[in-house]
Amino acid sequence: MNLNAQLLVKKGFFSALTGLIFTLVLPACSVAETFNNTNPNVGPKSLGDVIEWRLSKNASPARVAIEVSDEWRNLTPQPHPYAIWIGHATYLIDTGDVTILTDPIFSDRASPVSWAGPERLIPPAMSVQQLPKIDAVLISHNHYDHLDLPSLKLLQKNNPNMVILAPQGDKELLDSEGLNHVSEFRWWQNIQVKQTEFIFTPVQHWSGRGITGRNTSLWGGWFLKSPALSLYHAGDTGYSKDFVATQERLGTPDFAFIPIGAYKPRWFMKGSHIDPAEAVQVALDLQVSKSFGMHWGTFVLTDEKIKEPRTLLAEALIKRQLAPDFFVAPKPGAILKLVP
Repeated sequence: MNLNAQLLVKKGFFSALTGLIFTLVLPACSVAETFNNTNPNVGPKSLGDVIEWRLSKNASPARVAIEVSDEWRNLTPQPHPYAIWIGHATYLIDTGDVTILTDPIFSDRASPVSWAGPERLIPPAMSVQQLPKIDAVLISHNHYDHLDLPSLKLLQKNNPNMVILAPQGDKELLDSEGLNHVSEFRWWQNIQVKQTEFIFTPVQHWSGRGITGRNTSLWGGWFLKSPALSLYHAGDTGYSKDFVATQERLGTPDFAFIPIGAYKPRWFMKGSHIDPAEAVQVALDLQVSKSFGMHWGTFVLTDEKIKEPRTLLAEALIKRQLAPDFFVAPKPGAILKLVP
């Protein structure tokens, strides 16, 4: 083996070790309650699978930036119900009754440390200081790209009365970090904030923030029923029958927010991350007439090219003979009207 090859092997090995830290898939040692998917045969990949992926993966995709809009600056004091994609799984949503942030991450990295881990490709479309008053924060699960403690602390500083709705098993962490008004939920449990009902729903994923505690907190989506409209945010998920069950139990939302990125390689990611074609199927399962993409274009987490999810989404719509506006991948910062 020549010197260059040896260096590549060493680089791949150390990259694998770093990847292990940030993908957080080492077996749990905790005696706390653990959770499973509705299909209990689907769970986190093994340590061996992670090593295989990290050592055999192609070079990381080129770091390119997707286009960001500043249309959000045109918001009026009393706008129609709207949503704005901030980036990744973070949406600012105003239903006309409550103002919500989903999985807020405003940090430069999706990581437990500031000096390593996935780094943003684009800044948040809006800063925390530019946000309106927030009534509620929704957390889908505790991975670092969805439960970002620095962002939550800053949001609480600016919104001391906001409530944080989190999966079962995460309240202790949030409480220990000085966060207030935290409630935790199992699947199908609900709470009312103002006139809006929030229901925590099953999706197919997993949880963990360290070398212990894998699946000791739950994961899920959020279904909102407000006086003017109903919404669904899928969080982070692989494809399952959970979306059919959600529609049958809660009805059809007016709008859905569904992930379309972080799906390659499929042998590794399929159980926990849908690809664009599966995202379209999720929308069909929910019987929703308008969906918006997320979970792409913000961090390099997997192997697909940065802009590929939007391209494959358009191809999936053509293949299913669906209108282009049935499911769109909006620009961060654009104002999305939520008028049923």
